[in-house]
Amino acid sequence: MLRFAADENLNGNIVRGLRRRKPDLDIVRVQDTPLSEAGDAEILEWAAAEERVILTHDVSTMTGYAEERVRAGKRMPGVVEIGRRIGIGQAIDDVLLLAECSREGEWEGQVLYLPL
Repeated sequence: MLRFAADENLNGNIVRGLRRRKPDLDIVRVQDTPLSEAGDAEILEWAAAEERVILTHDVSTMTGYAEERVRAGKRMPGVVEIGRRIGIGQAIDDVLLLAECSREGEWEGQVLYLPL
């Protein structure tokens, strides 16, 4: 099953809903790690070391840093950009679908946009 990291700008209701619906989901909030308030590049470096797919609403900068890592030949386990207009329930359903139907490493080097 995929391992996730929710960056600081992800709606906390999505994280709470994911945990409520699937208590064994491996998801960490960035603000609960030593990386609280770190920049996107640092978060992506940490996520690569931890093999965690990033969940974010940050389409303005996170995608650019993720693409830079891929161009530089660095590991980037994946970024899931969750549109701000998507409903919380749909976001939860889509992330759970990814978690349950994806193989470990499947999203390496990719940015995926929700809704699916």
